[in-house]
Amino acid sequence: MSFCRRGATRFAVAATFIAAAAAVSGCGTASAVAGGAYGASGHRVTVARLPLSGITVGIDPGHNGGNFTHTSAINSKVWNGRAWENCDTTGTATDAGYPEAQFNFQVAGYLRAELIRAGARVVMTRTSNNGIGPCVNRRASIIDSSHASVAVDIHADGGPSWGRGFTVLKPVADGPNDAVIAPSSSLAADVKAAMLADTAMPVSDYYGKAGFKNRADLAGLNLTTVPKVLIEVGNMRNAADARMLTSPAFQRQVAGALLQAIVTFLR
Repeated sequence: MSFCRRGATRFAVAATFIAAAAAVSGCGTASAVAGGAYGASGHRVTVARLPLSGITVGIDPGHNGGNFTHTSAINSKVWNGRAWENCDTTGTATDAGYPEAQFNFQVAGYLRAELIRAGARVVMTRTSNNGIGPCVNRRASIIDSSHASVAVDIHADGGPSWGRGFTVLKPVADGPNDAVIAPSSSLAADVKAAMLADTAMPVSDYYGKAGFKNRADLAGLNLTTVPKVLIEVGNMRNAADARMLTSPAFQRQVAGALLQAIVTFLR
């Protein structure tokens, strides 16, 4: 299955970011100066401000590649704002053995690159896929302490083999996150719209309702002080979803959709 055509229009947004970055860096036809730039002819030209300049974005790629071999560490309990939960979990995998942690990290890497091209400062909860954790409460703290304007937790589900599609998980008010419930709901709507516009992944037919699910048992959502959602991009246990989730082309499309959702949210 080819995924290259899907999302081409929205991914042009990223191309615009790249062109602007090239101009600012001097790689294009202009080199940057304060308040503008000078082209090769020496004439002053206007350089568009990068659309996410000055914005911090948090990305949490769920799980970690080393979790499978350190189950005692990740099974330790941490407080999630409402109850005790495991520090982390291994995540799921496709029937062929492709790990969710790898998918999460691949999409996060593509998204990080696009955000940086757009001028954003990006904070990641992990920077490799061969470590352990960090614990879910620590992940929340990393993003909260960055004072990010918006954050996304990236996951894939391990549902019934007959089930397909993505679900956007939203926080439920529990104290620390009270101020960001409404903006998180807006972000969720933007993520759903971008996923439907830019990818071929359908809304889940087995989890949540109309593409959304409120969750009050996850540290990443309970403890957030910034607008945040968690996306289950698809079902790794479904053959059709698995073919998409393991495709680098589709992973880039998901990153492009999340970029578009973030840009829309911040307008």
